[in-house]
Amino acid sequence: MSHERPILVVGGGIAGLALALGLARHGREVVVLESRSEFETAGAGIQLGANGVRVLQSLGVADHLAAAVGAPEAIRIFNGRSAASLASLPLGAWFRARHGAPYWTMHRGDLHRALVQAANSEPRILLRPGSALAAVRQEPDQVVATDGGGSRLAGAALVGADGLWSAVRQALFPRLKPLLVGATAARTVLSAGRAGRLAGPHVGLWLGPGANVVHYPVRGGSEVAVVIIARQHGQANGWDTRVDTGAALKPIATFHPELTEVLSAADDYRQWSLYRLTGLPHWCVGRVGLIGDAAHPVLPHLAQGGALALEDALRLAALLADAGDDVAAKLRQFEAERRPRATTIEALSHRNGRLYHLMPPWSWARNWVLRSLSGAWLMAGYDSLYGWRPH
Repeated sequence: MSHERPILVVGGGIAGLALALGLARHGREVVVLESRSEFETAGAGIQLGANGVRVLQSLGVADHLAAAVGAPEAIRIFNGRSAASLASLPLGAWFRARHGAPYWTMHRGDLHRALVQAANSEPRILLRPGSALAAVRQEPDQVVATDGGGSRLAGAALVGADGLWSAVRQALFPRLKPLLVGATAARTVLSAGRAGRLAGPHVGLWLGPGANVVHYPVRGGSEVAVVIIARQHGQANGWDTRVDTGAALKPIATFHPELTEVLSAADDYRQWSLYRLTGLPHWCVGRVGLIGDAAHPVLPHLAQGGALALEDALRLAALLADAGDDVAAKLRQFEAERRPRATTIEALSHRNGRLYHLMPPWSWARNWVLRSLSGAWLMAGYDSLYGWRPH
């Protein structure tokens, strides 16, 4: 029977490990295939609203992270050029009371480490680093994965949780490629002592023509994660590339010295080009499915990519837990349930990016609106985003 075979998960990042933990807690055997030789993660910070934190709570991981997270009290929005305050959107106790879970900011490495430790302690999960996917073959009652070394594994289903450059998606749709959007994200982490005003208990969002800066506390407030997102002319392609400080700060050269002088103290900027994925006809084909960035990469302007991946993982784990021989039907149900939400959040993220990078005079109108409206009213507009709960 197919339900006696393990679920194969390709990708040992946040989405893949969360899915493995969810499946194991439902009693399913899982094999996680990771192409890298170690289970590690790139990047700097990650923001998780109540919808993402709620998944970590369900997986039993949240308590192990509590000491390492930041718990910001507000999202403070600034005019990048003048440093004038535009709005303050409540988080902290207001957010927890409204949504039943906190708003956390954390280092991606801390989150990934907690997920790896939880997976290692779960006897139903087998972690296989150094297992790059080479081929996928579907059979009537199983799916067979072959890794780069020629080893073959059979499972009841195979799920691609292997990110933007998904090998599983490539196997299903070989002509489909992510598209550059003409923007980059440069990330770094500063010690709180060097971050000055940026080290406060808030998420800071600085808006300017063609660029914005986001910063927030991580590692219990001892460090501050920073990301500079900027339009980029041409089609330069970089992925986790080291850039010098001058190049990282060039797009925000006209921003206020109160910000740029702090950021100039950092000397370890890594840069990513930003991509979108369009034209993906299905997330699931037969016994093979996609979750997280493999299915729906999201621009960072709404800080929802990680949370969406966690939501995917928890929901798919519940569906596959009792799939029996109806694996393909459960995968189709997963896509039908999840795709509308992912599509909506992708569109909202794209819209936010346009609003953040407006040029005058449109930016003046945006700033006037932000100054005029209540921060709580603005935050309440995202209730459907943060209010998501597992079935």
